[in-house]
Amino acid sequence: MSHLNYNHLYYFWMVCKKGSVSRAAESLFVAPQTVTGQIKVLEQRFSGKLLKRNGRNVEPTELGQLVFKYSDKMFGLSYEMLDIINYSQRDNTLFEVGVADALSKRIVSRILGVGMPKGVSIHLRCCESTHEMLLEQLSQHKLDMILSDCPVASAQASGLFSKKLGETKMSLFCSSRLEITSFPECLEQHNVLIPASQSAMGRQLIRWFDQQGVQPTILGEFDDVALMKAFAKEHQSLFVAPSSYGQEFKRNDEMREIAHIEELKEEYYVIFAERMIQHPAVKRICEADFTTLFAD
Repeated sequence: MSHLNYNHLYYFWMVCKKGSVSRAAESLFVAPQTVTGQIKVLEQRFSGKLLKRNGRNVEPTELGQLVFKYSDKMFGLSYEMLDIINYSQRDNTLFEVGVADALSKRIVSRILGVGMPKGVSIHLRCCESTHEMLLEQLSQHKLDMILSDCPVASAQASGLFSKKLGETKMSLFCSSRLEITSFPECLEQHNVLIPASQSAMGRQLIRWFDQQGVQPTILGEFDDVALMKAFAKEHQSLFVAPSSYGQEFKRNDEMREIAHIEELKEEYYVIFAERMIQHPAVKRICEADFTTLFAD
C-alpha cells in the first residue's frame, strides 16, 4: 500500500469530530471547499465513500467509521505527545484549568494551590465556563483538567475520567437587617436568589423547593457567590451558598445564616483525560486528600 497523506486524514477526522464540513473548516482556518476536496482525495485513496449526509450534518459511513476509529487513536496520541513535551520542556510548566462557573472560588483556589506548591515552577492559566463547554475544550486538548460540580458521564466524552474531591454543605443566608420569622416559610415571604438553574446545585435546589412544597419568588440566578451576596444585601433577599461562607459573613456583620439545608450538597470533581494524569499538577490534585478542606 502506498503512502497515506495524513493531512487528508486529519481533515476527515476533524469533520467527524465537529459533525459538519463548515465547522471543521472554521476550526482549521480554511475554506469548506478545501476540506471537501481533501476528503474526496482520501475517498479515492480508500476506494469508497467516507461520509454521508444526516440532515444538515454529516456522519461517517461504515467505511468512515473504521477509518475514524483508527485516526482518532492516532491523532489522540499525537496530541498526548505534544502535551507531554509542552510541560516537560518549559521552564514554567503550563497548567491550563477550566472551572465550572457555579463553584465556590475560595474552595477552587485552595484546590488549585495543592497542584502548585511553593518552590515548584508552574504557570497557571484559568478560565471559567459551563460544565458542557469545558468538557468540549478538554476533549479538544485545550485544557489539562476541569474542576466541576458534577462528574463526566461515560456517554458525554470517551477517554475522560472524573474523581470526586469532596462536597460542601449548603445554607440559606440573608441580610442581618432582614427580619425572618420561620424556615422554610420565609422562602415564600421574601425574594430568593439561587445558583444558576443550569448548574448542578441550581437543579438540586429547584427539586428541593418542590419537595418542601414551597414556591419562592426567584429574583435572580447567579454564578458567583460574592455577586449574589452583594445583590442580596442591596435588595433584601434570601440566598443559598456553601455553609463555609457563614463565618466570613458573620465576621463582616453583613449577613446571617438562617438554616442549614441538610439535603443539599455541592460536589467538587476533578475531570481529566487519561494522558494528563502525567501532568505534575493534575497528579498532585488527584492524589491529594481534601477531607480537611471540605470538613472546614
